[in-house]
Amino acid sequence: MSSPKALRFLLALLLLSASLSALAQEPREAAATQAAAPEATKAAAAPLRPVSEAFMLEGGSSHLLDTYLSPLKYTGWNVAFSYERRQAMKFSPAFWRQQLNLRIEASGAHNPAGNATLYYGNISTAWSMARRWQLPLGIRAEAGGMAQFNVGGMYNRRNGNNPAALKTDLTLGVIGAVSRGLRIGRLPVTLRWQSALPLVGALFSPEYDELYFEMYLGNRHGLVHCAWPGNFFRWDNLVTADIGLGNTALRLGFRSDIYSQKVNHITTRNFSYAFVLGVVTDFISVSPRRSLPSGNNVEWAY
Repeated sequence: MSSPKALRFLLALLLLSASLSALAQEPREAAATQAAAPEATKAAAAPLRPVSEAFMLEGGSSHLLDTYLSPLKYTGWNVAFSYERRQAMKFSPAFWRQQLNLRIEASGAHNPAGNATLYYGNISTAWSMARRWQLPLGIRAEAGGMAQFNVGGMYNRRNGNNPAALKTDLTLGVIGAVSRGLRIGRLPVTLRWQSALPLVGALFSPEYDELYFEMYLGNRHGLVHCAWPGNFFRWDNLVTADIGLGNTALRLGFRSDIYSQKVNHITTRNFSYAFVLGVVTDFISVSPRRSLPSGNNVEWAY
């Protein structure tokens, strides 16, 4: 075969091979496009779930009692810092909400004679998940479960051998809330009442006359007890009004925190009542590797 004919034959083979390869690639690309279409549609239809964060300062009164340290009741002040994070759940954003709470509080109280001071400090963290219902008149109700952990203690500097008492517990309980949105003039306002109540768990308590030094030496029998409403009661109520101010909201409220424990003939009580002042913000997390969502519904945390 001469050179021109050979070149023409080779070019024809190359063109035929490229055409067959293109024809084979088109069905694969079409199948991949069809497979990706439902995923894209599903992502576009998923609602946005903004995160709502609240930072709160609290100040008010406290009423303390711990018979391990003193048989007297003490009355004084209470301050606290609270953080709250809420978001709609991914598996059912229209009906379920999750909430994370962190609270750091401190109290100082005096005995009736005014010559002794009892201090109380506590760090509390809780996570809850609640179902939401839309009721008539624009009222929204929530109810669900909660896990909570507390660690803190009381200190009385007048005591010599036993100046401090450890208070810690891990519980499971219930949480509920009722809220309603309205307007005062041009300002949107959300009124909300939230109540949390532990039901079962574990708590720490020594014997009535047991020294912490004895525990250090190895006497650790019977320090952990079952917590239930008969010997452990902690009821937290928070009433708030969130006043919308553009991208943020001003939170005004009142908190009532009732804590009572009676184990091994030791009675512990801390009743605190405080006014709340805070700021509420909402934001959406965006990945730099993904395009900004558009056309989606929005499921707000509140």
